[in-house]
Amino acid sequence: MKSIPLRLLMLAAFTIVALGLFLPSTPFSYLLPSVWDNAIPKMILGLDLQGGMHLVLNVDREKAVENRVQRIKASIEDSLREKKVPYRSVGMDGSLGINVGVFSERNAGAVKKVVEDEFPELVGSTASDGTLTYSLPEDEQERIKSWALSQALETIRNRIDKFGVAEPLIQKQGDSEVAIQLPGLKDPERAMELIGKTAVLEFRIVDDSMDAKTALMQGAPFGSEVLYQKKVDPVTGETVKKPFLVFKEVMMTGDSLSDARVSINSQFNEPYVSLTFDSDGAHTFERITTKYVGKRLAIVLDGNVHSAPNINEPISGGKAQVSGNFTYDSARDLAIVLRAGALPAPVEIIQNVTVGPTLGRDSIEAGLRAAALGFILVLIFMVVYYKVSGVIANFAILLNVIMLLGAMAWLSATLTLPGIAGIILTVGMGVDSNVLIFERIKEELRGGRTPRSAVNAGYEHAWWTIVDSHVTTLITAFVLFQFGSGPIKGFAVTLSLGILINLFTSLVGTKVAFDIQSDKLRLKSLSI
Repeated sequence: MKSIPLRLLMLAAFTIVALGLFLPSTPFSYLLPSVWDNAIPKMILGLDLQGGMHLVLNVDREKAVENRVQRIKASIEDSLREKKVPYRSVGMDGSLGINVGVFSERNAGAVKKVVEDEFPELVGSTASDGTLTYSLPEDEQERIKSWALSQALETIRNRIDKFGVAEPLIQKQGDSEVAIQLPGLKDPERAMELIGKTAVLEFRIVDDSMDAKTALMQGAPFGSEVLYQKKVDPVTGETVKKPFLVFKEVMMTGDSLSDARVSINSQFNEPYVSLTFDSDGAHTFERITTKYVGKRLAIVLDGNVHSAPNINEPISGGKAQVSGNFTYDSARDLAIVLRAGALPAPVEIIQNVTVGPTLGRDSIEAGLRAAALGFILVLIFMVVYYKVSGVIANFAILLNVIMLLGAMAWLSATLTLPGIAGIILTVGMGVDSNVLIFERIKEELRGGRTPRSAVNAGYEHAWWTIVDSHVTTLITAFVLFQFGSGPIKGFAVTLSLGILINLFTSLVGTKVAFDIQSDKLRLKSLSI
C-alpha cells in the first residue's frame, strides 16, 4: 500500500525529466524558453539522417617505413659528425637500407659503435668493399606500420576536432584504412583537403650556386633539387610556378612546432601563419639562422615552397612565419594541420560518398512512418487481445519510448536509421515482456488464485525469464557497440538503453497499475 504512491511519484518524475530532456531535440524546441533550450544537450542526427560525408582513406604504410629509414640515415650522419668519426659517405640502399662507406677496418669499428649505441633497432652487415649496410628488421617495420595507422587516425581526429564537425566518427578499417563519417558537413571539398593534407613542414637552405632555371635545363648539382613555389594569380586565377634550387638536406622539420596560428600582416593586410617552436626547436632554429646568415631559408610544405626569406641575422626567440598569398580560410586550415601534426605517411581518399540533406529528410520521414505504424499496430493488438491489461501494457511501452528518447538526448547520443530500428525493437521487447507476465497471470487465474495472488505469482515467476532474455540481448548489443561501425553503434546504443529502461517500465510501471486495481479498487476479476 505504502509503496504505490512512491512508485507513482517515481514514474511521474522519470517521465517529466525524460520529456524535459527530449523536447529541446524536437522541431518544437523554438517554443521552449531559451534557458531551457540552451541548457539541455541535444540528440544528434547521424550521417544517414542529416546528410554529410563518408570517407575511406588508405594510409601508405610502406612510405612510413621509408620515411623512418630516411630520418635514421640523416641522424646517422649527424651523429658521426658530432662525434667526429670519419666516414666516406652515408646513402640509401634502395628504399629500406642504409649504406655507410668507411675508410678502413679500424674506422668501421668506430662507425659500428656509434650506430649500435644510438640506433639499436638496426641490423647490419659488411659488404666485400667494406661498406656497412643497415636495415630495419621485419618486426620493427611492422611496428612502424602499425604506429603509422594509429598516428594517422589520431592526427586526422585532431584536425577534424579543430574543424568543428559535431560527433564525427573516425575509426580503423582493416590494416591500412581509416573510415570517417562527418554528419552535417557544409563544405566537403575543404574538409577533404584538410584531412588528406600530409603537412610535412621542412626548412631548407636555398642553393645559390646555380640559377634555378639553369638547373632545370642542365640538371641540379649533386645534393640539390628543384622545388616550386605555386601561387594563384588573383586576376586570372591561373597557377604560377616559380622554381627554387634548394639543398636536399632538411635542416629542420615541423616536429619542433609548439603552436601555429593565423596573423595579419599590418602592412599589406594579408593573413600569414605565425609559427612558434618549442625550446629545442628554438635552439635549432637559432643555430641554423646563425650559420647561414646571408642565405635564403626555404620554408617547404608538402614539397611546395611557400616562401624563401633572406636570413639577415640570427633569429632567436623561436618564432617564424609562413606567408604566400593565403586567404584567411586557407591560412587557418594550414595552421590547423601544422598544430595538429603532420600525417606520418601519405593518405589517399579511396571512397568519398556525400549524403545530401534531402536524402536525410526522406530517411527520417520513412523511418518515422515505419516506427509510428509498428507502434500503432502493437498498441491495437495489445488492447484487442489483453483488454484493460493491454491498455496497461501500452502505457508502459509509451513510458519506455519517452524515457529512452530522454536518455538519448541526455547522453547526446547519435540517432541513426538503425537507431530508429533499435527503438522499434525495444518496443517489441517491451511487448514480449508483458506477454510473458500476462500469460503467466492467466495461468495462475485458471488455477484458482485470486487476482492479487495471480498478479504477484505472475510477476514473480516471469521475472527471471525476462531478465535472462534482456541480459543476453544486452550482451549482443555490447558486442555490436564494441566492434561495429557508426550506424551499428547507433543501433547498439538505442537497444541497450531500451533494454535497461524496459526492465523498469515492465516490472514497475505495469505492476503498480495492477496493485492499484487489487489494493485500491479491490476488483474481484481482471480484464486480461
